[in-house]
Amino acid sequence: MAKINGAEAMVRMLQLHGVKHIFGLCGDTSLPFYDALATVDHGMRHILTRDERSAAYMADAYARVSGRVGVCEGPSGGGATYILPGIVEANESSIPVLGITTDISTTSRGRYTLTELDQKNLFRPLTKWNAVLDRADKIPETVRSAFRAMTTGRPGAAHLCFPFDVQKDVAVEPDDIWVQSEHTRYPAWRSGPDPEAVKAAATAILSARQPLFICGGGVVLAGAEAELTSVAERLEAPVATTISGQGSLPDAHPLCVGVIGSNGGTLPTRVVVEQADLVVFVGCRAGSVTTERWRFPSKSTRIVHIDVDPMVIGAIYRTEVALVGDAKLALGALDRELEHRVGDIRKGKGRALVAAARKQKYDAFNRLASGGETQVLPERLVAELHAVLPRDAVVVCDPGTPCPYFSAFYEFQEYGRHFISNRAHGALGYSMSAAVGAHFGRPQAKCVSVMGDGSFGFTAGEMETIVRLKVPLLMVVVSNSAYGWIKAGQKTGFGKRYYSVDFSRTDHARVADAFGVKAWRVTDPSDLRGALSAAAEHDGPTLVDVVTQPLHEAQAPVSEWVA
Repeated sequence: MAKINGAEAMVRMLQLHGVKHIFGLCGDTSLPFYDALATVDHGMRHILTRDERSAAYMADAYARVSGRVGVCEGPSGGGATYILPGIVEANESSIPVLGITTDISTTSRGRYTLTELDQKNLFRPLTKWNAVLDRADKIPETVRSAFRAMTTGRPGAAHLCFPFDVQKDVAVEPDDIWVQSEHTRYPAWRSGPDPEAVKAAATAILSARQPLFICGGGVVLAGAEAELTSVAERLEAPVATTISGQGSLPDAHPLCVGVIGSNGGTLPTRVVVEQADLVVFVGCRAGSVTTERWRFPSKSTRIVHIDVDPMVIGAIYRTEVALVGDAKLALGALDRELEHRVGDIRKGKGRALVAAARKQKYDAFNRLASGGETQVLPERLVAELHAVLPRDAVVVCDPGTPCPYFSAFYEFQEYGRHFISNRAHGALGYSMSAAVGAHFGRPQAKCVSVMGDGSFGFTAGEMETIVRLKVPLLMVVVSNSAYGWIKAGQKTGFGKRYYSVDFSRTDHARVADAFGVKAWRVTDPSDLRGALSAAAEHDGPTLVDVVTQPLHEAQAPVSEWVA
């Protein structure tokens, strides 16, 4: 068979790896790659975005809900720098996203060529795996390496730099184009923990008066929800989660504490952490937000830590027992060990602890959610949106005002990934684009983007993409005309010296209407339910602009403000 060029080889390798959608933005250096996408019979759909950041955010959320690698692409120079925020967010969140950036020809390097950039060094600290394709005949093995890196061990992001002349070079043998089928999904090639460590972990947990499981995103990434449920119910141990770990247990489960920590945690849920004499971290890095700057649990609390990445374990807390391995395999092994030692199990008081904490939390929430006669309180927005959305909806929140409220109080009723927020680096402008990616990854679910008005300003241009592609996305703008998180920090930590955080109020509904999005603007709390209901039922893209209580005046579940 005749050799093929690099661009066609790349397309074939992506196709064989099960890629269905590619999110990206065109550029001069991408022309051969785009021509291959246009002429090769591959069955993939290219989603043209209006910003490379958006392409990466779409790929991120696509991967989170689909179990497949998300793929984004962009051109050289500014395109490579713009795609970076989404790549680093995915990598730090253990999400497999492949970022393909095209580049100037290899023969043009060092000649002051327009858009020349050292992409390999740029992406090196921000990815799990990174390569420059200087030879077309190396494309098949390099792409296989990228997918192997992204889907095995701790998942993460990869970057491929694809020079213009390499795309055109006819040098690839068709027989070299094959894939390792396991790497079309993640996690692949799971590894289990040491059996002796499993026994030691069981012994430690059984010796505790009141163990607590704190689950990060690793539980959902590994699909370990059933194993976690079995272990927790066997011990009657409460289960708390990070924001990324939501869905490890449904919020209505009698052992589900909900989100803990400084963002989305509340004083009642913190009490559950304080009462634990042993904490089992599962797929959780025990970072500053989860532990409220490493105070809850205290440094004296006994720790069992389960994680696929051994570098996470013992980084912060002295660890009594480490289980290094995939969360599904580790929890399954622990569950079998506990089953053999059923006679040693002393049932905890998990159900009573959780019931008391949830009652106290939701009593306070419900008072606010039903109040506010003259302005929409954030609590009311959460309650009303919960009332109109189906139980399997996917809600994507930007990290500002929406994230703490929805992570704390929106009751997700299903296992698995139904809540997404970019918690690794917290860049504004994530939600709208990520919700588009979630739609393509899980088209049967209603996808919702909740963003602050600050975030809206970062990403409004993608409404053209949404309308062009007829994405039935529900967008909600929390409009308080300020960078509210920073303003709240200035209130509590800097003597209410508000500086350069306020901006004028935009009529976001009119902006959306100009793009062709059906939109509502809500200022009266009594109009909120009707607008949200109508927007949720509409079969096209919708936006509800909700003028709300300013964040610095609200009672947000953020511990540094509440305390």
